[in-house]
Amino acid sequence: MLDMASTRAPRRTGRPGRPGYDLDSLLAVAVKVFNDKGYDGTSMDALAERLGISKSSIYHHVAGKEELLELALNRALNALFAVTVEAQATEGRYIDRLEYLVRRSVDILVAELPYVTLLLRVRGNSTVERRAMARRREFDTFVSELVTAAADEGDLNPEIDPALVARLLFGTVNSLIEWYRPRTGGSAAELGDAVVALTFDGLRRS
Repeated sequence: MLDMASTRAPRRTGRPGRPGYDLDSLLAVAVKVFNDKGYDGTSMDALAERLGISKSSIYHHVAGKEELLELALNRALNALFAVTVEAQATEGRYIDRLEYLVRRSVDILVAELPYVTLLLRVRGNSTVERRAMARRREFDTFVSELVTAAADEGDLNPEIDPALVARLLFGTVNSLIEWYRPRTGGSAAELGDAVVALTFDGLRRS
């Protein structure tokens, strides 16, 4: 069973910011640069240039780009794990919990698109990335347990292998980062409705 202690928000590591430039705005720009250039391809010089500040100003907020990466990945992960303890994800029939989790995951992807995009692109090249990937596996385990329980309750189409369901569901959700754009991609509710219609109409046992 998922260890929910691992879902607690980590201590904020950023230092207090200087007046006129806070950590959140610094993080938002850093994440955009990481997504554009790749984390490994981004230097502190590139970040300073994009921000229009000196490297020493960045170091006033964080120890380096690895800390920015950790803050960004935790922002996405903490949002996802918060859903797993919401009432509709923990009460009722498991198929309904699963549907709720999918809808809320779409909500989070839309609200935190740059951060989720960064999370889905990490490859385990550093300790920070490996920790993030380990937490992603914990989330995947939570989803898989919902799928298995829904199958045990008889609410999944028996012709579909439950072992494939979690991967197919969140493969569909995660693919949204490749084309979704806030101004043209529709609302989170519309996206959630579309994903649920495409997947759960076939998943639910008639």
